[in-house]
Amino acid sequence: MARVSIKDVAARAGVSLGTVSNVLNRPSAVRAATRAKVESAIAELGFVPNASARQLAAGRSRTIAYVVLDATNPFFTDVARGIEEVAKAEGLALFICNSDQDADREDQYLAQLTELRARGVLITAMDYANPRLQRLRDTGVPVVLVDRAPEQGTTEWCTVGVDDVAGGELAITHLVEAGHTRLAFVGGPADIPQVRDRQAGAAAATAAAGLPEKALTLIRTSGLTIAEGRRAGERLLGLPRRSRPTGVFCANDLLALGLLQHLTQHGIAVPDDIAIVGYDDIEFASAAAVPLTSVAQPRHLLGSTAARLLADEADRGSQHEHQHVVFPPELIARASTAVPASARRA
Repeated sequence: MARVSIKDVAARAGVSLGTVSNVLNRPSAVRAATRAKVESAIAELGFVPNASARQLAAGRSRTIAYVVLDATNPFFTDVARGIEEVAKAEGLALFICNSDQDADREDQYLAQLTELRARGVLITAMDYANPRLQRLRDTGVPVVLVDRAPEQGTTEWCTVGVDDVAGGELAITHLVEAGHTRLAFVGGPADIPQVRDRQAGAAAATAAAGLPEKALTLIRTSGLTIAEGRRAGERLLGLPRRSRPTGVFCANDLLALGLLQHLTQHGIAVPDDIAIVGYDDIEFASAAAVPLTSVAQPRHLLGSTAARLLADEADRGSQHEHQHVVFPPELIARASTAVPASARRA
């Protein structure tokens, strides 16, 4: 079947091409009776406007993209909903690109988005030094870094994030205050900036508590998933019982939930034997069999703030001033770190 064109609509309605264009783009500029004729012709012919062609003619896309680390992680779903809320209000289409914690896959998405000349790109990156990010900007595509606090000297991007170093400090300080002196940090890969920052905060809080460096055991994971949390549980239980950490801070909630699952399946009481702190405070954290203590990030607000900055840069161009928004983390204490019964009796 041949594609119905704007010329076909104009012929059926008995009007000019310009009139049809006005009905599609500026309907208020067309008299009601004429507009009704054109709309009737559109309905009869089943005409669908070619958005790509219209955007090409206007020289501006109405599509933005969010490149996420892991689309299966509810944290990123909540961030994306904040972005979507702003995109809808701005009349923009939102594409979600899942790098799946794969630097090569992330690179491919950035190459495609450069070719498509998206209106703007938001990214939670594996590699913020990727030269393709700069190439995007060189082609006039605004880029906003999401879930990333700015590094010193960062001026060429807008950034929106949480102070992850402070978040790591909150988690370990909470465990120390609950009486734990044998601690562990579970997380990885180490090249993910958020993981590095949360580990740095954990190390700083350990030192601030007057504990030796060896008091914080590192259990590295290859990803930030529930399955990796279970594997971390295997390694934790493989440590000698007398020196095994009793307070564990996980780099995100999925790791913490996997760890919690493995420990409870092997008869380890949480928090009496081992206390757990997660990060992100996703919805599943409070709904776990043992409700999970977590360092909360304002997920929806991260997304909506980043999207507003992106829209402003896309609209104002060189008049836009880059901003670096850093939200403070908040520790939400739940049952997974409650003071053990033995300590309460003492």
